[in-house]
This record gives sequence, structure tokens and C-alpha cells, in this order.
Amino acid sequence: MTNEIEINGVIVEVDEDAAAPQDDHIARVRRMEAALDEIIAANEDIAQVANRYAKAQEQVAELARYLGSEAFFSDLEADEAGLLPTDLKRGVLSQDGAFNALADNYDSAIMLLEAATKALKSN
Repeated sequence: MTNEIEINGVIVEVDEDAAAPQDDHIARVRRMEAALDEIIAANEDIAQVANRYAKAQEQVAELARYLGSEAFFSDLEADEAGLLPTDLKRGVLSQDGAFNALADNYDSAIMLLEAATKALKSN
């Protein structure tokens, strides 16, 4: 596509489809710089999340052992008998929330494993 522009009283035709080779270099470097910035940020984010997730696995194991244990049923009976304070957070005694959290933990582990496998295979 050509356009006419006026520069100091002179009409000049400009071919907008023919970008200067320099423009290709500039655009490519900008695009790759943006990619680099995103990769650095993503790597920092995943490192923080992975560390938090790894540390949480001890709590995951503890919760899994608790559910269905003698201690769990003792706590449940105490709650049903009204022996626990009414303002005590006790979602774990409903089991649904705890089992959902354990299932989400499993799904997250699979997601991390698949993302890591994809990253390793593509590089």
C-alpha cells in the first residue's frame, strides 16, 4: 500500500508494506526482550510457588493421616456433643473441604509434573 505524504512542500510516495530492514531487527529484538522478561518473571514465580507447595506436603501428609483416624472421630464426637467452642473453625470435621483440598493437591502435583515434562521435552 502506498501513501503520499508532504515533506517540506514536496509530495513523496511511501510504500507502507516495505518496512526498512532495520525495523525488522528492532521489532524482533523488542519481541524477544519481552519474551525474556516474561520467562524471568515466570521462573521467579514458579520457584516461589514450588517452594511453598513442597513445604505444604508435610501438612498434606498430616491431614491425610488425620482424616479417618481415631483422633478425627474423637474430635468429631466432641464437636457433635457441643464440647468445642462455637467460634472454633472446624471445616476439617466436615471432611468435604479436607478431601477436596487433598484432591486439589493431587491435581496440582499432576499439573506441575506435566508442565515440567513439557518444558524439558521442548528444550
